[in-house]
Amino acid sequence: MSTPRFGKYEILQLLGRGGMAEVYKARAVEGPRKGQLVALKRLTPRLASDPEAVDLFCGEADVSAMLKHPHIVEVFEAGVVGEIYYLAMEYVDGRDLALILARCRERRIFLPVNFAVHIAKATLEALAYAHEARGPTGLHLNIVHCDVSPSNLFISRLGEIKLGDFGIAKVRSLGDGDQNGTLWGKLAYLAPEQLERRPLTTQVDLWGAATILYEALTNQRAIQGADNEETQEALRAGRIAGVESLRPDIPPGLGDVVHQALQIDPTARFHTAQEFANALEPFHDEISGGALGIASVVRGLFRT
Repeated sequence: MSTPRFGKYEILQLLGRGGMAEVYKARAVEGPRKGQLVALKRLTPRLASDPEAVDLFCGEADVSAMLKHPHIVEVFEAGVVGEIYYLAMEYVDGRDLALILARCRERRIFLPVNFAVHIAKATLEALAYAHEARGPTGLHLNIVHCDVSPSNLFISRLGEIKLGDFGIAKVRSLGDGDQNGTLWGKLAYLAPEQLERRPLTTQVDLWGAATILYEALTNQRAIQGADNEETQEALRAGRIAGVESLRPDIPPGLGDVVHQALQIDPTARFHTAQEFANALEPFHDEISGGALGIASVVRGLFRT
């Protein structure tokens, strides 16, 4: 049975399907990356004639092509085959953090604290880079990812940590603003100011990173509700249980870092991703909580 082709790629396996796109494991069969595995993201055909969907999809290509960082999924190329838009991206052989944490909940175990800190620190390093990124002419891009959440953070079998999916990122210096007050991102990981439709700032991403750290430490979302209305109410009220109350082995001081990062008032949080990452440094152990250790834990969780 022949392998289906898509342009210069052969499709090997469906990795995931969402409302806008499908992602496949694929292999390049021609061109400079011949033989290389990639993640092939394709805009669903029904959206090919939707200008907003096409703009978002192409925006991801434009933003990602300018970002080269060890903790950011690299986009190799973008194009169109027939009427189907696609991105060819770095293939991360592993799982997303949402799946890893779901498995932890199933098995009623916590990720080691130092692993949770390492994951959050890597996320913040990626954000620090993206927030300061400049375009080819040196113009500061003012990128805001807008969707920093566990499902967009990928952990490879080798323990590499990669932030992906810049599909709704806002690049304010390129005129891609939020004048219409669009509510971007997943509700459970939105910053409180997003509910008020305020202009997007990098604080939105720092809040997302804080919710990742919180969930990696406690196996629970920072903001919880039975439905959307209750979740929004909890977010506006700042109803967040302290991490120490949910996990007894939190080292002294780490709970204070998480508490500051999840302040309702953006000005009371850390000012930059780098400042947040620096605050985690005393709790970070590269030897026991680094890539090899994380790879071992993930293999154990999924027995692969």
